[in-house]
Amino acid sequence: MSTSTESCYTRYQSPVGELIIVGSGSAVTRIGFPTHRRKSSIQQHLEQNRTPFAEVCRQLELYFDRKLRTFDVPLQPAGTGFQQQVWQHLQEIPYGDTVSYSDIANAIGNPKATRAVGSANGSNPIPIIIPCHRVIGRDGSLTGFGGGLPMKRFLLQLEDTEQLSLAF
Repeated sequence: MSTSTESCYTRYQSPVGELIIVGSGSAVTRIGFPTHRRKSSIQQHLEQNRTPFAEVCRQLELYFDRKLRTFDVPLQPAGTGFQQQVWQHLQEIPYGDTVSYSDIANAIGNPKATRAVGSANGSNPIPIIIPCHRVIGRDGSLTGFGGGLPMKRFLLQLEDTEQLSLAF
């Protein structure tokens, strides 16, 4: 479902498959994975236009080439105040690091909100740029990811500068 701020989209071919980038023309509002459970038929509602997303695509290219660690593009994710707080914290997780859901709950001053953090993480509308893939289980296990666990593993390996195998 599109929000009133969304006006256009583009498709971006990445090493993890086609990503659909949606936005207002001035800010990214969503990124959809090719296998995303919430994938919608956005082309029926929005204009396809690559121009507003040129910088986003350039930065994604650099990220996948291991030449960019921090994205610097305007974002406008729609969500509750709590979700916004979690997503803001996700953007503070350094490239190549991982944290647990309880780490985030503690960092936002709400240590009993581990499940709510997990739900907010799972609702992140702008994966990769808002790096929800960097959140893992407290025991170090990979946990749910909208693009699937193989994609999450790929993204984590991509950010591991000592990792050599990146097959997806």
